[in-house]
Amino acid sequence: MARIKPFKGLRPPKELVEQVESRPYDVLNSEEARAEAGDNEKSLYHIIKPEIDFPVGTSEYDPRVYERAAENFAKFQRNGWLKQDDKEMFYIYAQTMNNKTQYGLVVGAWVEDYMNGVIKKHELTRRDKEEDRMKHVRVNDANIEPVFFAYPDNQVINALVARITKEEPEYDFIAPIDGFRHQFWLVDDAEDIHIIVETFAQMPSLYIADGHHRSAAAALVGAEKARLNPNHRGDEEYNYFMAVCFPASQLTILDYNRVVKDLNGRTPAEFLTALAQNFVVTSKGTDEYRPQHRHEFSLYLDGIWYSLDLKPDICDESDPIGCLDVSISSHLILDDLLGIKDLRKDNRIDFVGGLRGLGELKRRVDSGEMKMALALYPVSMDQIIKIADTGNIMPPKATWFEPKLRSGLVIHKLG
Repeated sequence: MARIKPFKGLRPPKELVEQVESRPYDVLNSEEARAEAGDNEKSLYHIIKPEIDFPVGTSEYDPRVYERAAENFAKFQRNGWLKQDDKEMFYIYAQTMNNKTQYGLVVGAWVEDYMNGVIKKHELTRRDKEEDRMKHVRVNDANIEPVFFAYPDNQVINALVARITKEEPEYDFIAPIDGFRHQFWLVDDAEDIHIIVETFAQMPSLYIADGHHRSAAAALVGAEKARLNPNHRGDEEYNYFMAVCFPASQLTILDYNRVVKDLNGRTPAEFLTALAQNFVVTSKGTDEYRPQHRHEFSLYLDGIWYSLDLKPDICDESDPIGCLDVSISSHLILDDLLGIKDLRKDNRIDFVGGLRGLGELKRRVDSGEMKMALALYPVSMDQIIKIADTGNIMPPKATWFEPKLRSGLVIHKLG
């Protein structure tokens, strides 16, 4: 059963939140962060992307960069740009995209639940990326950015959230870049806190939606601190890490598409002929064409969009991994026809989140940078939960959640 707790969040004053908040560290590169921060010394990028304080070209993994993160974190607190709440509480974080709002609870998730599988994952993590985030957690002694969880829909939590969010929010702003609305409420009533803790204690599982590396790093540092503390009791703050938990039904998963640099020696005609072995290939003309259902793909090649409909009995629907569209495309198109064996390492392929639209796929092919684009039908939350519950792992680059969590609304200190 899931164990959570409230915590004393470290947050920007209401009048500073729009100067402090930022996109998460892993959705933009160093130069984009440098440009977005500009001359704003209060931007959280100085903590989560501190290489922007160094000359262009400085590695984000330079030891001085981690040290600067800690220096800047201390500076933010010293200058009052971040202030700690005086009592433990939960928080409600609402995001509105395309007139649809999702309501998340910001909680302290128990490290042991990650270790014992109550908090379930659906993606593999890379040790180098884990270690990068572990260094960031260690040097700051804090979870600067939250992870993104889903939980089974619960009417008790829904009713509580609906009641609290009728009140005036602590924060309410439209973020630059994405244009989405972000709202934030404090949950500091003792009875409400008790209801949340007890309701989550009845949930058999929580699910990592986004932020597998942050989750792993936060949990591993917590376990590390427990192991190194000779007086460890089990109730220390480092036994928990910060997560925003959303009802599964409210989440939006977008398509996660592929662009490829060449056809592995085939001409376009030969490639289309090869595809016809496993797919019904239909030309859709020059207008953008989006997949309409599972097992249908959209191909953009030489200025034309095609529908690729998987032929019957090609995949085993009882196989939760093999029948994923991301698995089908990886095996039957990228591997068999294009020779792309490792999606993580092959430099002939790149990935485009669905928020950028099919126009971005078309642009990258028409520019000559890429030869073809492949659009996929989005994975469902039910598929993710089924895979996590059965202990399986999804192929890489399978899910793209939107909207992304903004960073800097609240921070969890481990000390």
